[in-house]
Amino acid sequence: MSYILAKSVTVDYPILDLSRRSFKKDALSWVTGGRVGEDSKRHLSIRALDGIDLEIKSGEKIGLLGHNGSGKSTLLKVMAEVYWPTSGTLKSSGRVTSLLDLTLGMELEATGYENIFLRGAILGVKPKEIKRVVSDIAEFSGLGDYLRLPIRTYSSGMLVRLGFSISTAFPADIILMDEWLGVGDAQFQAEANRRLEEMTENAAILVLASHSPELINRTCGRCIKLEHGKVLEDYLVEGES
Repeated sequence: MSYILAKSVTVDYPILDLSRRSFKKDALSWVTGGRVGEDSKRHLSIRALDGIDLEIKSGEKIGLLGHNGSGKSTLLKVMAEVYWPTSGTLKSSGRVTSLLDLTLGMELEATGYENIFLRGAILGVKPKEIKRVVSDIAEFSGLGDYLRLPIRTYSSGMLVRLGFSISTAFPADIILMDEWLGVGDAQFQAEANRRLEEMTENAAILVLASHSPELINRTCGRCIKLEHGKVLEDYLVEGES
């Protein structure tokens, strides 16, 4: 059974070389939305998450809502094990697909085909499983013979198309997204939307961070509002029982 369980999750970002003058603390607080403090060694730090307690069960589609700096992306990255909590614990069960950075783990000098295996490994997929879907990834990406070239020759749009095609090629129990993805031209975006809708429908858990209440209400059954790294509200969206 898939789940995500956070207990008192706190994340501090140390800032080692910045002056501790009060006006700089104020400026950082305005920019980040986080809380500025000092650790035991009097290093300046930003508290991005502050004692988050959260349980997400199989079958739930969760929307994370909040302004820039509220902690949405940091919480997603903790769920994806990109960041580790400064204190507290986060546990999960199930295969996680993170759509936070579609090109993470790719190598510019490697070909598109080679990067399918590199990116697949980052996602925790075994080589045998990757081999089974290489042709499907190639077809969906629409990159043709470019897949035989180093990805440093790709445009940014081509690179994102490849990353999306790889990241969404494998079934996932838990999907983590920072905003609904917009990739490629209109035709590819339509195909990408269909794939995303199918993935999110079949996943046991979806966690989607967004600035848009409309997107959260359309996609999710539960909304968690964050502010200054804390849970401000946790409620069922309109129309859910």
